[in-house]
Amino acid sequence: MSRIEACFAGLSGRKAMIAYITAGDPDPACTVTLMHAMVAAGVDVIELGVPFSDPMADGPVIQRASERALAHHVSLRGVLSMVSEFRTGDARTPVVLMGYLNPIEVLGYGAFARNAVEAGVDGVLTVDMPPEEAGDYVVELQTAGLAPIFLIAPTTTDERVAKICALARGFVYYVSLKGVTGAAHLDVVGVTEKVEQIRHHTSLPIAVGFGIKDAAAAAQVARVADGVVVGSALVQLIEGSSDGGAAVRSVAARVREIRAAMDEAAA
Repeated sequence: MSRIEACFAGLSGRKAMIAYITAGDPDPACTVTLMHAMVAAGVDVIELGVPFSDPMADGPVIQRASERALAHHVSLRGVLSMVSEFRTGDARTPVVLMGYLNPIEVLGYGAFARNAVEAGVDGVLTVDMPPEEAGDYVVELQTAGLAPIFLIAPTTTDERVAKICALARGFVYYVSLKGVTGAAHLDVVGVTEKVEQIRHHTSLPIAVGFGIKDAAAAAQVARVADGVVVGSALVQLIEGSSDGGAAVRSVAARVREIRAAMDEAAA
């Protein structure tokens, strides 16, 4: 059983909290500390962003995080080194890389997949790799033991939902809004309807993200989804912190707040 499968299987009625940070933000030395602090505060799955110069799916908060990380020359190989360091103290928590295809293509699908598994990565969400073109890529990921994770949007047709679910492993990621990360207002009714539609096509857990701004929104989503993804709200705290230590404390406190709201909603 993979770490992602074991995580969801062991929730015992709880809903998974999936937390996103950008690797290397606010500085490379802080990332692993942030990862451990989030787990200690209640995060079940870490979504680690690979900084990229043109993050088309991300709103301004995460765009700026990528810029800060790139200013520190954080590369894909550097991100894998961070995961490897994290694994020396945590062999259990799933780590999913979220990023874009270009750095992976530079490294090569096979080499990337092998290096990611060796570092301790469990899944990969490649935002700009459409499932229709992902055949060779998915084969390399699955052969190495990585879960390919795909996004489903509010506008995704039922036919395409079925195709995406057939390729997906680990969990399915539903984008709760039409837009970039951290944008717009959460439509809980719409999320509920789409999650129900997706469940007709897969037995995988369904996580919801992109519009979860606070504990109240996370609690609402926790009532209908298997996992809640929180990203921009945490990255914004990092951006507003005076230093790395303050960033760790602020993020851990917000995670505890969201975790408590999710648990109360699930109960």
